[in-house]
Amino acid sequence: MEWQERISVNSAVRSGKPCIKGTRMTVYDVLEYLAGGMSEDEVLSDFPDLTREDIRACLAFAAARERRLMNSVA
Repeated sequence: MEWQERISVNSAVRSGKPCIKGTRMTVYDVLEYLAGGMSEDEVLSDFPDLTREDIRACLAFAAARERRLMNSVA
């Protein structure tokens, strides 16, 4: 699974922030919940429209963004 299959950017949704397709949940929101100590199961329980694949896509998106940043600095 590629993160591009699950993450989209639409200027009309959440001011163009990367979101999980079909939702208004941003990648940032999911990462904040995980960083704040929520488990995947807790996130999925609180947001039943999300799937484990959505969470993994958020992580993959963040990793790809970090990789691009590192490559642009190097």
